[in-house]
Amino acid sequence: MLTTIKTLKSILISFSSKIDAFTEYSGKCTAWLIITLVLLVGYDVSMRYLFRSGSIGIQELEWHLFSIIFLIGAAYTLKHDEHVRLDILYRSKFLTDKHRAWIDVFGALFILMPFCLLIIISAWPFVSQAYIHHEASPDPGGLSARWLIKSMIPAGFCLVLIQGIAEIIKKLNIALGKDQ
Repeated sequence: MLTTIKTLKSILISFSSKIDAFTEYSGKCTAWLIITLVLLVGYDVSMRYLFRSGSIGIQELEWHLFSIIFLIGAAYTLKHDEHVRLDILYRSKFLTDKHRAWIDVFGALFILMPFCLLIIISAWPFVSQAYIHHEASPDPGGLSARWLIKSMIPAGFCLVLIQGIAEIIKKLNIALGKDQ
């Protein structure tokens, strides 16, 4: 029985490590998107103010890249524990690492996971309707295929959901003690 528990624990830790590696990779891809966005904004500003020539399509692409950076980068932020949290109680000297781990587990199970599932389920019709109706920008010269940017909403929340599973595994390992 004890060997079965240890085997299951090692499988879960391995699974969590694979999720962490994937999230790390997606975070590095997001970093490249930030560089791309900075270059694109620099180009747009230069064209607009130096040459008096602007493009609605480029402006929309900037907005879309900005959205993708936040949606895809959210899982990376969760992995590195850099997300927003009310630290008045959480970081107090009255809580141990095990207490914090239990808070994280319950927060992930009862707030993070349901919220991610709600957004994924709610966004799916939004994406499919944009795809079915070939939704495009209403502005002349704007971007077409709006379903691509809208599909980043469920994709980003899927990444957060998956990273949330990895965090639950890691925090349960801390909460239940390392000797089990």
